[in-house]
Amino acid sequence: MELEKPKKEKNRVSLRFNLLFFVVFLLFSVLVVRLGFLQIVYGEDFKREAERTEDVTIQNPTPRGAIMDRNGKSIVANTPQNAITYTRPQNAKPKEMLQIAETLSGMIYKDTKKVTERDKKDYWILIHPKLAAKKITAKELKKLDNKEQYKLQLDRITPEELNTLTPHDLEVLAIYRQMAGGYALTTQFIKNKNVTNEEFAKVSEKLDDLPGVNTTTDWERKYMTGNTLKTVLGAVSTTEEGLPSEVADKLVAQGYNRNDRVGKSYIEKEYEDVLQGQREKVKNVTFKGATVSSSVIQEGKKGDDLVLTIDMDLQKEVDKIVSEELLKTKNTYGDTPFLDRAYVVMMDPHTGEVLAMSGKRIVRDKKTGKRTIQDDALGTFSTSYTVGSVVKGATVLTGYKTGAISPGNVEVDEPIVLKHTPVKKSYSTFGPINDLKALRVSSNVYMFKTAMKIGGTHYVPNGNLNIKPGTFSKMRNSFAAFGLGVKTGIDLPNESAGFHSPADTNPGLILDLAIGQYDTYTPLQLAQYVSSIGNGGFRVKPHLVKQIREPGDKNGQLGPVVEDIKPVVLNKLDLKQSWIERVQEGFRGVMQSPDGTGYKTFGSKSYLPAGKTGTAQAFYDGPDRKKYGKMPPPTWNITLVGYAPYNNPEVAMSVVVPWAYQTSDTGTNKNIGSRVMDAYFDLKKKRGQ
Repeated sequence: MELEKPKKEKNRVSLRFNLLFFVVFLLFSVLVVRLGFLQIVYGEDFKREAERTEDVTIQNPTPRGAIMDRNGKSIVANTPQNAITYTRPQNAKPKEMLQIAETLSGMIYKDTKKVTERDKKDYWILIHPKLAAKKITAKELKKLDNKEQYKLQLDRITPEELNTLTPHDLEVLAIYRQMAGGYALTTQFIKNKNVTNEEFAKVSEKLDDLPGVNTTTDWERKYMTGNTLKTVLGAVSTTEEGLPSEVADKLVAQGYNRNDRVGKSYIEKEYEDVLQGQREKVKNVTFKGATVSSSVIQEGKKGDDLVLTIDMDLQKEVDKIVSEELLKTKNTYGDTPFLDRAYVVMMDPHTGEVLAMSGKRIVRDKKTGKRTIQDDALGTFSTSYTVGSVVKGATVLTGYKTGAISPGNVEVDEPIVLKHTPVKKSYSTFGPINDLKALRVSSNVYMFKTAMKIGGTHYVPNGNLNIKPGTFSKMRNSFAAFGLGVKTGIDLPNESAGFHSPADTNPGLILDLAIGQYDTYTPLQLAQYVSSIGNGGFRVKPHLVKQIREPGDKNGQLGPVVEDIKPVVLNKLDLKQSWIERVQEGFRGVMQSPDGTGYKTFGSKSYLPAGKTGTAQAFYDGPDRKKYGKMPPPTWNITLVGYAPYNNPEVAMSVVVPWAYQTSDTGTNKNIGSRVMDAYFDLKKKRGQ
């Protein structure tokens, strides 16, 4: 009997478990039935309710970084301004948006100038759905798809029907088109210019009644120095332009919104990743269109600032000088029918820091005929010209390097007479001269004979010019080491490398190459070239950005340095130091020896300049080129390169004045060069440096 007791206990436990499982089963069954009931009976209602609750993450713009000159002077800044925005929910209906636009129209003024005829037609269909529907026949309704039907509706709206839109309708439309113009969950600016304090306050008070609308602070790019260097600084797209189409997909992948403002040219574009900053991300939870909670999930950060290498005081003075000398020459000399531009580049020959880059063009008003000056600073690195004798330093050094000549080598400056070739000579016959005098007086013949020797031949009167194959490449490769005929590497897009013919067969052209009357070079290339000689043999990469800094404070104090842009040596000239010093002495003689071609202008300068003048016969290739058919008129380009002081240069320059005259030298290149170098050292003295 005692053995049966445990068995009864076991049966009771088993019964309890079965009862528990049965109860759980019943509860689970009730839950399933209830869920099924709710889904079947109230499913659509719950779905609609859920759709009215959204987690919306928006990105608020932050101000771009500022741009300053090398001395901390503001060049480009941001002006804060009130703004009214709209972030369209994913399931926003056109009628709901239209109602918001209607309400806003009573609070703000919206300009209607940008409303197009297509906008008006779309709006007319939206507010007159029944009338629009009647424009499609029953047959067309069956035959055409929705897109084709809508096109017919647009085409059949009459001018009279469009004219029924009132000024108030157009203002509502102007607001609505801004709201509907972007992607869902992307913030659009309804108005971000000239928002009055009253408008801002009215909208701010009614945000709960305006789903998706918000008030915030926006910014506008302001150029503090007017148009000075503005083409090089570049431009920023507007909110309406948004991302440039050619890079839109790439930028969207990086987290940009399609209506974000970005740099679209030159410095603003080249340093977009620095200037843009970090957008603020805000998570808004909305219920039935109204925001019920808002939280910042990523703090915004203003873009970093750029400190340029440009000295804005010097830049303004150089701009003024170039403009004055250009107009003076044009108005004083009658032999300048094609003169319309001039360029100057000034840079530190040791670091490559560009101190000023100026380009000016004369433009004649078609109505008044009055001459005005237009900025063309971009032309300093995007246009190229034959530059004449300024390249002779490279020719002499190439002669040394190839063994064609040696320092002190004497050649007879005499007319060069070759078979089937016009006589080639210097502007004066100098007789026996060495390399230094050849540079001082700018002897063409000395360079011709040097080029012949580089090509493996000597001058024979009335003979043929038989140069070795590869001579063009040999000379061009040597020139490239100085920066001539190759891109300088400046931190700007669209730089020109100049031009040279890829298939040279005429040996006589090697003589023209040696005196700078064949290939073309940019003003910036000339500045790099003369810097390479002045600094003792280093081709330094020119650059416009000196530092990247964290945003400064409201008092104008600069922020901490993020990055110092270090000088970059692209190559060291493969030349003996004594050879470079020999050409440096020749360049000093050009400006400080009585027989030098630049002595009259520079001989008395206390800052002891060195350099080389240049004149090149050219053919006009300006805006009126087509008037002259296949044979444009011959003209002369005048140029100048230099640095100072000659024994320890701190500034280098190039001056290019294309198509300066036809028969009588105006000296504009020297006048400009003299004045801009004076301006540099006067400014330095004024600052007590």
